[in-house]
Amino acid sequence: MWIQIRTIDGKETRTVEDLSRLTKIESLRVKIRDIFNVKPEQQRLFYRGKQMEDGQTLFDYNVGLNDIVQLLIRSQTDAPDSPSLNNDEGVACIIATPTTACVPASATPTTAVVPPATVTNSNGNGSKPCSPAPESQPSTSSQTLLIDPGIGLFRVNELVDCRDVSIGAWFEGVIEKVTPASKGQNRVGRPCKRTNGKLDSDPSSSSSSTDTHSTALHSEQPSTSRTDPALVSYHIRYEDYPENGVVEMSADNVRPRARTVLRFDQLQEGDRVMVNYNLENPEERGFWYDAEITSLNAVSRTNKEIRVKILLGGPGDVIGDCKLQFLDEIYRIEKPGAPALSAADGPFKRKTGPECKHCKADPDAECRFCSCCVCGGKQDAHMQLLCDECNMAFHIYCLTPPLTAIPEDEDWYCPTCKNDSSEVVKAGEKLRTSKKKSKMPSATTESQRDWGKGMACVGRTKECTIVPSNHYGPVPGVPVGTTWKFRVQVSEAGVHRPHVGGIHGRSNDGSYSLVLAGGFEDEVDRGDEFTYTGSGGRDLSGNKRIGEHSFDQTLTHMNRALALNCDAPLNDKDGAESRNWRAGKPVRVIRSSKGRRISKYAPEEGNRYDGIYKVVKYWPEIGKCGFLVWRYLLRRDDLEPAPWTPEGIERSKKLGLKVQSRAWSEEERRAVYKHLGKFLTERRVPGKLHEMPRRGKVPEGKIL
Repeated sequence: MWIQIRTIDGKETRTVEDLSRLTKIESLRVKIRDIFNVKPEQQRLFYRGKQMEDGQTLFDYNVGLNDIVQLLIRSQTDAPDSPSLNNDEGVACIIATPTTACVPASATPTTAVVPPATVTNSNGNGSKPCSPAPESQPSTSSQTLLIDPGIGLFRVNELVDCRDVSIGAWFEGVIEKVTPASKGQNRVGRPCKRTNGKLDSDPSSSSSSTDTHSTALHSEQPSTSRTDPALVSYHIRYEDYPENGVVEMSADNVRPRARTVLRFDQLQEGDRVMVNYNLENPEERGFWYDAEITSLNAVSRTNKEIRVKILLGGPGDVIGDCKLQFLDEIYRIEKPGAPALSAADGPFKRKTGPECKHCKADPDAECRFCSCCVCGGKQDAHMQLLCDECNMAFHIYCLTPPLTAIPEDEDWYCPTCKNDSSEVVKAGEKLRTSKKKSKMPSATTESQRDWGKGMACVGRTKECTIVPSNHYGPVPGVPVGTTWKFRVQVSEAGVHRPHVGGIHGRSNDGSYSLVLAGGFEDEVDRGDEFTYTGSGGRDLSGNKRIGEHSFDQTLTHMNRALALNCDAPLNDKDGAESRNWRAGKPVRVIRSSKGRRISKYAPEEGNRYDGIYKVVKYWPEIGKCGFLVWRYLLRRDDLEPAPWTPEGIERSKKLGLKVQSRAWSEEERRAVYKHLGKFLTERRVPGKLHEMPRRGKVPEGKIL
């Protein structure tokens, strides 16, 4: 067999021939050294993502015929079994840990601005705001008084609604701090800036503004600040998502907390209100959005319908014709300047979709989706671990084996998702023992024979798609006399599909091709006519491919398929003879050089396509082996001359037919097509058609 060796940059590809499936990797390195002039210790070979190590064979890595192995050439200073370490231009790359990135050696740690992120809500409605856990969260139990910061329309500790610009929904929040907007801030639709719970004022803001106006005001008095709202930033803490910390928002995404529920008779078409809607599952409860009423339909006193346009914030972000499900939960949108609310005035909370759509967030119901997936219990939430792969929760005492404490590692994986480190093959290590290969006959045999050079075990590298596998007659583009060195090449050309079997066919259809290899000494080959012995009667258990006859053959499977090509009713007892042998189904015949010992018509090398034959008759008889065998008489019926005739030899020279040890190139194939077309034109018989059929049986009026 042979394989392709390609450099890692893809600039050079060479073929390494005369290999075996049992070739050691160290032997392959020697051959590569002779071709690429690279020392074995400088070679790193990769095949299908695996680094090939010494001591293994090509069979261990499942390297097939004509497969590509990549070659990476180590530098002179690299260690033999470790990746290269580069230290160019002050950049230190650490390969040992996959999570370590290349950073400038002279760089100093800086604080990166993390872009806003969102996490998907479990009710299928979309995403909710997300930010890293804060370093410290101030207590909210005593935050009942409103503090005027001196700028902006809202006060510290005021209850507000804030919009997540990523999904356009409004959430309840509390103002933690008010600061001037940063320079160059995007005033419209700016994503939330995280502060990670740090409430320190910006250096640019006045340090005395808070001290001057830190007077406790009554919760119903609106702010009297005259500052332009667009020049103010509000630091918000979400009430339902305290784990998100404090986020920074522009004034466009903050407004007074909604508090007034509107009745159906208070609504009019064109009004802008706040409604609850689920974008993905409109029948379920979701998040709160601004909406414009498009139609009001009161069918009866209890049956009402409201349709709205969902407004997501942008000028074109509109979802039209949405039917509301919760008609008694429609809120009026409060305008800036409305009386301020604090925690002392009440919670002013709206209903949203449940965090878990399976248990509807029922604290008393067991749920294996939002709680421990083993017991389903919601107790001991502080003793639950969340798998970083499948996001399922586990009690530490429900694991097998149970854990005594929460692990200190940042990442944790459940037993199902955790990879066994002992099964991971690292670079420089040998392959693990395969259970499948350990059960193969080749693993237990004591024979020293190198079976890896057999071409029958390499597999096809391509498949013929010119004609289907059940095609009768010649294959277009394959002239009589074409010779292949290996049987697998005959299969790739589509002339005879099986790698090893002598007959290709279907027991309910017929036979398409056969190989005459001289497997029986009592077979007779006269060139244009020969006798063929059926298959079966041998013990081929294990990995045997030949064996002595041990039982009688039967007219089943491939023997029956070949009998169906005869123009006669099937007879599985006495056989049959065709009434008109030319009317039978065509069979492609390939002669193998193995039959040279009993036939002078066999090729001296390889496997040769000899044209179309027809089954004249078939019969059972007792062979020299002493067991019953089925014989077939086949006769040639092809317009193209036989390759052993003077005319056929001359034609093969014109076509340039030689033993193919590899696939034809495009230029060679075009040359064969050109000469083949001239030959068919010269051999045309008046009144007859010579087109090659592509499927099915041979049509009447066509000569093959």
